[in-house]
Amino acid sequence: MKTALYPGTFDPITNGHISLIKRGLDIFDRVIVAVAKDTPKTTLFSLEERVLLAQNSLKGQSRVSVEAFSGLTVEYALSKGACALLRGLRAVSDFEYEFQLALMNRKLEHKLQTVFLMTDYKWLFISSTIIKSAASQGGSVKGLVPDIVRKRLEEIFAKPAKASEMEPDQLVHAQRC
Repeated sequence: MKTALYPGTFDPITNGHISLIKRGLDIFDRVIVAVAKDTPKTTLFSLEERVLLAQNSLKGQSRVSVEAFSGLTVEYALSKGACALLRGLRAVSDFEYEFQLALMNRKLEHKLQTVFLMTDYKWLFISSTIIKSAASQGGSVKGLVPDIVRKRLEEIFAKPAKASEMEPDQLVHAQRC
């Protein structure tokens, strides 16, 4: 069985991540989404919440598991029996960083391959950072993240939804108030 490890911060998981995971399943028998505990980034969500949001967003994907991890990615990948690291590329700006990371991982563990997949065109412009920034200012992230993530972002930033983004039953209720 060919297993790929898809490591990242996933703060939060986006539809771009999910698209990449599903496409990874066309190549690999199994994908492990590895949510990093150790990150230089300041995260909005706790490690536990990032794992739960990813797990809930990937329900029904029987060949996908979501796990928290710490330490060296290559060591964790090997401990899980992964033969490859799955990585996404959005633009040229991603390539330089990802290329350096892949080379370092190759130096640390030559048996482990890195497989790059280009992001689907419709997700090219999104990142977790941009999603959080838009949501923090009351912008709609509907359709860019799973609904569970969108709802959690709305709770955190406590911005009421605009009428154009409400479900019909919510809109009727809002109009009555």
